[in-house]
Amino acid sequence: MTTTWQHTTVLLAEAVDSLIDHADAAGTYVDATFGRGGHSRLILSRLPAQAKLIAFDKDVEAIAEAAHIQDGRFTIRHEGFRHLGELPAGSIAGVLMDLGISSPQIDNPDRGFSFRFDGPLDMRMDTTRGQSVAEWLATASVDQITEVVRDYGEERFAFPIAKAIVARRQERGPISSTADLAGIVASTVKTREPGKDPATRTFQALRIFINAELEELEQALEASLKVLQPGGRLVVISFHSLEDRIVKQFIAKHSKEVYDRRAPFAVPQAMKLKSLERIRPSEAEVAANPRSRSAIMRVAERTEVPA
Repeated sequence: MTTTWQHTTVLLAEAVDSLIDHADAAGTYVDATFGRGGHSRLILSRLPAQAKLIAFDKDVEAIAEAAHIQDGRFTIRHEGFRHLGELPAGSIAGVLMDLGISSPQIDNPDRGFSFRFDGPLDMRMDTTRGQSVAEWLATASVDQITEVVRDYGEERFAFPIAKAIVARRQERGPISSTADLAGIVASTVKTREPGKDPATRTFQALRIFINAELEELEQALEASLKVLQPGGRLVVISFHSLEDRIVKQFIAKHSKEVYDRRAPFAVPQAMKLKSLERIRPSEAEVAANPRSRSAIMRVAERTEVPA
């Protein structure tokens, strides 16, 4: 029997409203993280016949889902959104990035993303390439694991967790299942915020690291400056502080004129973005979909490019 994993798109209407805020929505748009297509489908319903939508996703299951969209305006690329910069400069009317992991990825034990279900310790967004978490943990040192869990999970118990992982590996062999890893962390972390599993931060850290999520986000944000046309919108939905900090700082950096201190009388470099708004899910959305509670959406607009 085939299980159908359900996904509820976060900030669906708000994101599309912010992306397509034009009297004339003609142009080419990008859904940089297709997921299960919630944003893409609503975008397509709002676009005129002459518009186009390009989607990106590394997940083969997302690519299979995209095949169900029979619309000549839609294309999808099986690659990460760091490839956004390969699109022609100034050709895009809007870029949407939803950085959340989809519910089918979390809920399917075979993907290895969740400590709530026992499954293979994988966590790759693209299961056709790259190293799984289990493969990395099989050889990583205490220092390497500590750095990843501390920096990507903001976990204050990173060092004892890393020591416990390596000790378990040396005693009983490689850690290959999510239940094994969650058990190791739970036996090491004795205190945690009420209602939060001890393994939450460690699993987040390993997922971010194995998929190079923060590095890819930084590359995609820089690429957005190149591909967005003047007046084009950048809409980014983040789900944890590391992502949101990168997005916030990126928009702030490019939302001001830059002066060259070595040439105080030179014309300043024009700002490239205008920050528009910061949106959180409504109480009703959080009540209906608790996974939306940590979401933060930031919206910016590409400014006129000087001649």
